[in-house]
Amino acid sequence: MIRRLFVLAAGVASLSLSFGAAAQNAATSTEVGGVKFENTVQLGNARLQLNGAGVRYKAIFKVYAAGLYLTAKATTPEAVLTAPGPRHMKIVMLREIDANELGKLFTKGMEENAPREEFSKSIVGIMQMSDIFSSRKSLKAGDWFAVEWIPGTGTVIVVNGVATGNPIKEPEFYSALMKIWLGKSPADSSLKEALLGKNAAPSGNARGYN
Repeated sequence: MIRRLFVLAAGVASLSLSFGAAAQNAATSTEVGGVKFENTVQLGNARLQLNGAGVRYKAIFKVYAAGLYLTAKATTPEAVLTAPGPRHMKIVMLREIDANELGKLFTKGMEENAPREEFSKSIVGIMQMSDIFSSRKSLKAGDWFAVEWIPGTGTVIVVNGVATGNPIKEPEFYSALMKIWLGKSPADSSLKEALLGKNAAPSGNARGYN
C-alpha cells in the first residue's frame, strides 16, 4: 500500500511539473499556425515586445506565419512606421514557395501600397531584395526570414538567422516594404489586423502569395 501511494504521489508531482512547464512556456511565447513566437526578443541593445502575430492565407491554405516586434504597442500602421527604436518582423514559411516569385510579389505589393515618390526612392533597395530572394531556389516550410529596422543603419534582411547583403539605408524602402502587410491594400487584411494586435479571423481577402 505504501509503495502504491508513493507511485501515485510521484505521478501527481510529475503531472504538476508538466503543467507548470506548459504554463511557463505559454507565458513566454504566442503560437499561431503551429509556429511559436517569443513574446519578447532582443535586437541590439533594445528589448522588443510582440505587437501581434497571425497567419497569411491564400484561399484556405496557410502560406506563412508572421510576428511583428516593437519597443511599444502600436495599433495603427502609422504608429508602427513611426515607432521609436528598432523593429523586427519575422516570417516563418508554412509551405514551400518559389523564392524568386515571392520577391517579385513583394515588389508588386510595395508598388501598389507606397506613394510614387516613396516607391521611387526604394528602387535600389528593391533591387537588393530581389537579388536576395532570386539567389535562393525556394523557401521551404520551416524556413524563415526577418525584416529588421535599425536606426542609424537601415533595413537588414535576415534569412534563417543569417544577415544577407548590406543594410538598405533608405527609410523609404522600409516604409514601402512594411506596407505590403500594413498598407491600404495589404496582402491579407486579417493578417494586417493581427499584426496590429487585433484579433481577426481569416477573411479570405488575400492577394497573391506576398
